[in-house]
Amino acid sequence: MKRKSRLAAWLLAAGVGTLAASGVASGAARAEDGTAALAGKTCGTLVSRVAEIPGSGPVFLRSYDSSFGVGQTSELPLREAAFTYDNALAVIALVACGKTEPALRIGESLLSAATLDRARRQGRLRNTYRAGAQTQKPIPPNGWWDVTANRWFEDAYQVGSATGNVAWAGLALMTLGQATGEERFRNGAAELARWVVANTADPRGPGGFNGGVQGFDDKPQALTWKATEHNTDLAALFGWLERSGTAGDWAGPEKAARGFLDRMWADGGGHFPTGTAPDGVTVNRATSGLDAQLWPLLLRGAPEAWRAALDYAEKAHGVDGGFDFNDDRDGMWVEGTAQAALVYRLLGRSDEAQRLLAEVGKEVSRGGHVWATREDSITTGLAIGPDSTTDDFRYYRRPHLAVTAWTVLAAVGWNPFTGERVK
Repeated sequence: MKRKSRLAAWLLAAGVGTLAASGVASGAARAEDGTAALAGKTCGTLVSRVAEIPGSGPVFLRSYDSSFGVGQTSELPLREAAFTYDNALAVIALVACGKTEPALRIGESLLSAATLDRARRQGRLRNTYRAGAQTQKPIPPNGWWDVTANRWFEDAYQVGSATGNVAWAGLALMTLGQATGEERFRNGAAELARWVVANTADPRGPGGFNGGVQGFDDKPQALTWKATEHNTDLAALFGWLERSGTAGDWAGPEKAARGFLDRMWADGGGHFPTGTAPDGVTVNRATSGLDAQLWPLLLRGAPEAWRAALDYAEKAHGVDGGFDFNDDRDGMWVEGTAQAALVYRLLGRSDEAQRLLAEVGKEVSRGGHVWATREDSITTGLAIGPDSTTDDFRYYRRPHLAVTAWTVLAAVGWNPFTGERVK
């Protein structure tokens, strides 16, 4: 018997091994209790934010929380902004919490916006709406009054339609359709999917779908680059529509989106590039995106080989306590860290998931929303819009709706791409 084995036998004979095992078990129980507490706190935050808006009608939630004087932004375009992506995630998270009624209030707004846009296009969703009760039809995009200029303003990005945002809204409606059994939500998701196919399909190079549309209605600008993230969202949406038997041809679009991912994987050699350049063909290797590595692993039937993308993310994006958005590792992106926790749970790596959620739990603001970053700000390596001359898109330390929703999904264990719980 080797020395290590003899020592182990002695510890067990003395009862020390039992104590050690008990300590491990109690540590795991404490971690699970912490995760449950985090789920309860963040679910409660989402429920309370919906309840704060009077009545029982359709609502959109503010993306940047300023409760208790925390996280107030002086930027007029953001003050009352309700980003579509954030609200779609809130719908899914609320359903995951078992809170369908508040989820329906947001979902009704998404459904209304999906059914009729102010430009009279069905299925066209804007990137941002104004937070609060939604009483107008059609629902107008976010805007604000500038006292100095004495006029109403809108933002070119906010009135645009990013493909990924439209897809996430579709996933939210599919989640509600599954939760309620009401076909109208699936039909609304189908409207969104048809808009995407009609307006963003691009057979060039790796195929797939481009970034969408930006700019004002009289001068729309096509976003001709393609994103791994967007095509992942679409593969999930098209696949869910196909499985649910929703009327339409969804197998073809799903194949196109999955084909794009297969091409990116082949070109990445063990990870997913962020997508293509504006020519729709050239692979973008200028930066790396964490969501591009993680989200494909959440897809139903994701190849086991793709798990290497998580290994890549750990090396290229890993920082103390979590993950950065890009590979310069200048700080922790809390939203992405929660996403990674969910992926770890899906892959059966519960210890890593609990460790990340413990770090995310440290970033809950006094108002209940989770901070977007641990540092004051971090880079992404991406540009805000097509007219940007630098990689000027950054994340800032502000309490944020989407981060809170992803924290819920990771803590509860809910896959937003399939509407199923994970272990």
